[in-house]
Amino acid sequence: MLDLSRFQFAMTTVFHFFFVPLSIGLALAVAIMETIYVKNKNPLYKRMARFWGKIFLLSFAVGVVTGIIQEFQFGMNWSNYSRFMGDIFGAPLAIEALLAFFMESTFIGVWMFTWDRFKPGVHVIFIWLTWLGSTLSAIWILAANSFMQHPTGFEINTQTGHVRLTSFMAVVTNPQLWVEFPHVIFAAVMTGGMVVVGMSAFGLLRKQHRTFFTKSVKVGAWLALVGSLLTIGAGDIQTRFIINDQPMKFAATEAIYEDTKSPAPWQAVALINTKDKKVTGSIEIPYLLSLLSYHSTSGSVKGMNTINKELHAKYDKKFGSDMNYYVPVKTLFWSFRFMALAGVLTALLTFLALIWSRVKKDTLADKRWFLWILGICTYLPFVGTTGGWLITELGRYPWVVYGLQTIADAVSPTVTAGQLWFTNIVYFLLFCMTGGVMIFYARRTLHQGPEDDAPVPSAKQPAQGHTAAKEAYGA
Repeated sequence: MLDLSRFQFAMTTVFHFFFVPLSIGLALAVAIMETIYVKNKNPLYKRMARFWGKIFLLSFAVGVVTGIIQEFQFGMNWSNYSRFMGDIFGAPLAIEALLAFFMESTFIGVWMFTWDRFKPGVHVIFIWLTWLGSTLSAIWILAANSFMQHPTGFEINTQTGHVRLTSFMAVVTNPQLWVEFPHVIFAAVMTGGMVVVGMSAFGLLRKQHRTFFTKSVKVGAWLALVGSLLTIGAGDIQTRFIINDQPMKFAATEAIYEDTKSPAPWQAVALINTKDKKVTGSIEIPYLLSLLSYHSTSGSVKGMNTINKELHAKYDKKFGSDMNYYVPVKTLFWSFRFMALAGVLTALLTFLALIWSRVKKDTLADKRWFLWILGICTYLPFVGTTGGWLITELGRYPWVVYGLQTIADAVSPTVTAGQLWFTNIVYFLLFCMTGGVMIFYARRTLHQGPEDDAPVPSAKQPAQGHTAAKEAYGA
C-alpha cells in the first residue's frame, strides 16, 4: 500500500507541476507583451497578449484541476502526515488559498472580460496582478515544502507527538525556501518563454502570420534565455546549500558512494550498481566537481557510505538501526543530468533564435530545420522541471519531513490496496484526458492563429490599403 500511495502522489505531483511553472511563465510573457503594447501603441503586441493569454488560461485551468486532486490526497492517502504536520502545513496553504489563489483567479477573470472596458494602461495592471498572485502562490506552497526539507520554527507536542508551530517568521524565512523559490520561479520563466518559442516555431512552419510569430519568438526567446541562465545560477546556489543541509541528496546526484579525493572529478556518465553500492565505467572530468561544489579547484565530497553511518549515529535511537538512509541513486543521478542539460540546451537554442531573428528579416522563418528543433524542444523545460522536482522530493528519502517523520509512518493506515488501485487508474485516466484536452485546444488555437483586428476595407478604402493594414498587424 505504501508503494501505491507513493506512486499516486508522485503521478499527481509530476503532472500538476507540468502546469504550475507553465502558468507562471506564460502569465509573465503575456504581461510583458501587453506592457509593450501600452508603451508603443503597436496593436501587434495586443494581439500577441490576447493570443498567448488563451494558452495561459488553458494551462491555468488544467493546473487547478490537478491541484485539487493533489490536495485531496493529504487526507485520503497521507492522513498520518496530515495529523503530524497540520499545524505547520495548514497556515501556508490557507494563506495561499485565501490570498494568493483568490487574487490570481479574480484578476484572471477581470483581465479576460474587460479589454474594452478599461484603458490599456489600467487593463495591463490586471495581468501583472495575476502574475503576482501566481508567484505568491508559489511562495506559500514552497514555504510548506521547505519545512519538509529543512524543519524550522517548531516544537514537538509532548502529548500528541505532532509538530507545533512556534515561529511563523521562522517558516517564512526558512533558508531552504529562499534557495528553492528563485530556482522554481526562474525555471517557470524559462518554461513559459520556451513554450512561446516552440509553438511560434510550429506557427512559422505553417507559413502563416510570419510577423506575428517572429515577434513572439523574440519575446519568448528573451524570457527563456534569461530564465535559463538565472535558473542555472539559482540551481548552483541551491546545490551548494544542500551539500551541508542534505548531503545524502547531493552525493546521490553525483553517485558518490565513497569519499572523493581533492580535487574531486565530476562524473558525466556512470554505470551505477545500487545493490553493491559501486560505480563503474564512469566518464570523469577532473576538478569539475570541486568547482561546482565549492567554486574552488580543491575540495573533497563526502560519500553516501560515510553519510549513511553518520545518519545512523544520529537517528538510530529514534528510527531504529535497521533504517535505510540510501536514496534512489540512479533516479537522482540521471534526473540531475537531464535537468542541467535541459537548462543548457534551452539557453543555447534561444540564443541562436535571437541571433537569427535579428540578422536580417525572416532569416529565422527560412530555417525550417531549426524551427523543427525549436518546435520539438517545446517540451524541453518540462523535462528539466520534472527532473528537478524528482531530486527535491526523492532526495530526502526515507523522510517525508526531514529527520522527523518517515514516509512509511505518514501513510494512511486504513486505505486498502483495492482503493488505491482504483484511484490510481481513475487519476491516470483523468490526467490523460485533461492533458489531451490541453494539447488539443492549444494546437487548435495555434492553427486558428491570432485574432484579425485589421480594419475592413470600405468603398472609399482600396484593397491594397487593407493588405497594408494586415501587414502592420502581423498577419
